[in-house]
Amino acid sequence: VPDRVMAAVLAAEVLAPTALVHAGNEIEVAAVVAPRSVMREVAHIFTANKFGVGDHVVAIPTAQRSKMELVNWDDDAAVEKDRLLEAFAAFAAEICEAFGAQGHWADYVDPCSGLPAIAKDSTHVYDEVAGMQTLLKYEVSQAGPCKILLHPTWGSAVYPATCFTSAPADVVAAVLAKRTGVVAPPRRPRCVY
Repeated sequence: VPDRVMAAVLAAEVLAPTALVHAGNEIEVAAVVAPRSVMREVAHIFTANKFGVGDHVVAIPTAQRSKMELVNWDDDAAVEKDRLLEAFAAFAAEICEAFGAQGHWADYVDPCSGLPAIAKDSTHVYDEVAGMQTLLKYEVSQAGPCKILLHPTWGSAVYPATCFTSAPADVVAAVLAKRTGVVAPPRRPRCVY
């Protein structure tokens, strides 16, 4: 395969966005082999792992439907963000523990700070909106200096958050299948020219 074709590979989808219920909370979860642009971010964020751009890491972007558009900064939005954060953190901690029990590295980004939640060794912030745009091709809207994620069904009433793991695609699919009931075989990378 020519280098230019390999360079054009953006992502390999392990699991398409799939709804699951975790501890009574609906969470949409996907799994994508991180493309080079995301791997550059991963290398800066999870510095203790010494990841390179060509290393294998699977991104697990999640989305939760919020009761309101989260561009608001009022008390109701703050309560909703806290509720969604707690639901994500419980899910993320559980799957990271499952990957770790099988000998694979895993961590997740704290959506409040953009910093790693397990390894506290970074000051580099992960941009969830840009991540969802890159990994799942979700659209964004500009609101002043801020980018607003637009979920294909929920619009801006969405709470994005991401986990990462070094587990191979089949292990990721198996761990997520236990929580979704969906078994998704690894798919071939999609090329964009």
